[in-house]
Amino acid sequence: MQFAVPLIPGRLIHRYKRFLADVRLEDGTEVTAHCPNPGAMLGLKDPGLRVWLEPNSDPKRKLAYGWRVAELPGGHFAGIDTMVPNRVVGDALRHRRIAPLSDYRSVQAEVRYGTRSRIDFLLREPGLPDAYVEVKNVHLRREDDWAEFPDSVTARGARHLAELATVRAAGHRAVMLYFVQRTDCARVRVAADLDPAYASAVSAAHDAGVEMLAYSSRVSPQAVELGHPLPVTVTSRI
Repeated sequence: MQFAVPLIPGRLIHRYKRFLADVRLEDGTEVTAHCPNPGAMLGLKDPGLRVWLEPNSDPKRKLAYGWRVAELPGGHFAGIDTMVPNRVVGDALRHRRIAPLSDYRSVQAEVRYGTRSRIDFLLREPGLPDAYVEVKNVHLRREDDWAEFPDSVTARGARHLAELATVRAAGHRAVMLYFVQRTDCARVRVAADLDPAYASAVSAAHDAGVEMLAYSSRVSPQAVELGHPLPVTVTSRI
């Protein structure tokens, strides 16, 4: 996914009210940008962090900038927009670039299932069981090269896992796909210390046959793209 216009660098002043961030541009101008991420953003909201904003001239938008990328030590980057993983994964599924799911030609987004949910992607192919794919954005890193999910309590995430287990029990494929939207991680695990209930839900879903996939990403101020498969450790971080 290429960004529509060139991004503009600046330094984060602070992020607040979940969806707002004040940024000082390189010419000294201070602007308020939309932060498309309601999560805790641990390690990605420190004052002084170099960030990249997408300008827009749409009069219908309240803010003229959107925060898209955070620059990390060692030349690494993290994507901020939590909507990006679904766009990137959806495109990869339609072009059959995710090997475990490449046999499916029909890809439907946002299909109702379970009791109160929509599955991110429903895949269908004659002769194969339907595949229900849930995508999660991952951008927490606290130790070594581990990417961790979640970065805060997510009752919704635990509910999705339970519904995927029900789908699997009905004879379909059920897939949890973790999209690591930062470039300095090489493996994925559950952050049980941040959400023990989610960790229990992951273990139960795995035991029920829910497939756990993870993919890296290539993030830069120009684009966010699908990377390569990463190993997923179901055992929780304590």
